[in-house]
Amino acid sequence: MSHDDATTAPPGMTIPPKPPLPPLSSPSSSSSPSLSSHRPDVPLPPGWRIAVPEPPATRRRTRAAATSGRTPASLWGDARTWLIAYIVLLAGIAFWPVPVDSGAGRLLRAITRVFPVLTYPRIEFGANILLFVPLGLLLALILARRRYLVLPIALIVTVTIEGVQGVLLGARTSSVLDVIANATGACVGLVLAEIIAAVRRRAREDSPPSR
Repeated sequence: MSHDDATTAPPGMTIPPKPPLPPLSSPSSSSSPSLSSHRPDVPLPPGWRIAVPEPPATRRRTRAAATSGRTPASLWGDARTWLIAYIVLLAGIAFWPVPVDSGAGRLLRAITRVFPVLTYPRIEFGANILLFVPLGLLLALILARRRYLVLPIALIVTVTIEGVQGVLLGARTSSVLDVIANATGACVGLVLAEIIAAVRRRAREDSPPSR
C-alpha cells in the first residue's frame, strides 16, 4: 500500500499491508521456489496459476497414443483387413479340389426330409448367394464414392472362379446359376452397405450438437 492510501483511511482503522508477491524467477533457475513451498494464504497475481504435474501413467498413455500407429480395435474395424481375410477364405472354398459340401450329404438329406422345399439345388443356390454377400458389403464400404464398381468386380471374381473350376478342377463343376447367385449376393451386400450408411447419417442428424 502506498502512503497516500494509508492517509485516506478512516480515523481509527488500520489497513494491513499487502502481502509480498512471490519472486519472479526463471523456471530453469535453481533458486526458484518449488510448488510445495508456496504458501496457500498468499494469493497469486492475476493470470497466475499453480501447474499440477501430470501423472507418469497418464503421460505414458498420451505419448503411446500420439506416437503409435493404429490400435488393434481400429485395425480390425477396417474393411480392408476384413476383405483380405474374406478373400483368403473365399479362395479356400472356391479352389478346394473337391466340393466343400461333399461330407455333408447326410445332413443335407436330413434337411430335405424335414423341409421338402429345401432341395439340394436350392440349398446350393442360397449358399452361393450368402457366400458373396460379404464381398459386396466390404467393397461398398471401401469404394464409398465408386460403388458402381462393386457389381462388375463381383462378376469378374465369380466368372474367374467358375472358369478355374471348370478347367483346372476335375471334381468341381462350373455353372451359370452359380454366377447368378454370386452376383445376387454381391448386390445384397451392396444394399446392406447403403442401409448402414443411411442409418449412420440419420444418427448424426438426430444427435445433439456438441458444445
